[in-house]
Amino acid sequence: MPASDSYGEAFGKRLKAQATAFTSRALPRSTIAVTELNYESPEFILSTAPIVEDAFLVAVHLKRFERYEYWENDKAAPVSTLMPGETIIYDVKRKPTFHLNSSFHSVHFYLPMSALDAIADEADAVRIQELRYRPAVSRADPVLRNIAHTLLPLFRDPAQVNRLFMDHLMLAVGHHAATTYGGMLPISRPVLGGLTLSQERRVKAFMVENLSEDLPLAVLAKECGLSMSRFSKAFRRSVGSPPHKWFIQQRITLAKTLLRTGTMSLTDVASSCGFADQSHFTRYFSAAVGVSPGLWRRAVRS
Repeated sequence: MPASDSYGEAFGKRLKAQATAFTSRALPRSTIAVTELNYESPEFILSTAPIVEDAFLVAVHLKRFERYEYWENDKAAPVSTLMPGETIIYDVKRKPTFHLNSSFHSVHFYLPMSALDAIADEADAVRIQELRYRPAVSRADPVLRNIAHTLLPLFRDPAQVNRLFMDHLMLAVGHHAATTYGGMLPISRPVLGGLTLSQERRVKAFMVENLSEDLPLAVLAKECGLSMSRFSKAFRRSVGSPPHKWFIQQRITLAKTLLRTGTMSLTDVASSCGFADQSHFTRYFSAAVGVSPGLWRRAVRS
């Protein structure tokens, strides 16, 4: 039996839905995940209750769910309607179930309490006890709605998603949920400065030396002796862009060197620069440079 069936393939199987997921282990001893669910053929049965665990699901529903019949701990909530783009919260330890009487399309963020505790510790904040919500009642949350829509095209090809980007995004979702629905507040005033010169040189050198690797955010933060949230803010303040964007820029710079001076195939250049495959490389290179790598190489060599 899996440790959790509230994200990933196990989640989809439990709800009889097609599932695609990303997981992030940026936080120590904890997993944050996001799962896209597509359920097309209503079976008019009750969903299976999840494995009981101290965790929350924060979901953005992308289709109207006209008659939402929902239970917690076998107690029925008032029937409601879920509107497209609205957010709803589930407490997994309360055994949430609902009637599968409608097709649905949703993006679910899985946030165990261990992750919320770690987020509070990193933010120098008092740990929250729960996420506040009303059972079966959704609400507008523009931040999560926009994040969910940003993720939708990425679910089509998970192998091409940058790990640093996903770690950064999942931490942002956790922090947003903890502050918006848990009332998390920092104990002390945040430090607004950037990296020191030595920290910036060290982490940049480390990233350049490992361009072919899928570096997690935690490793970069450790290089600077900072928490992940502190490192992300300090790096952006010092460099002018978040770590994952700077990392991609360095991969593009390396790719230009290899294209200009070498005889490697585009597939080999993509692999050497840490891209998943040639199409992944072409997409990022074209977005950054304005032309495909093949056209760019022919232009600079002509």
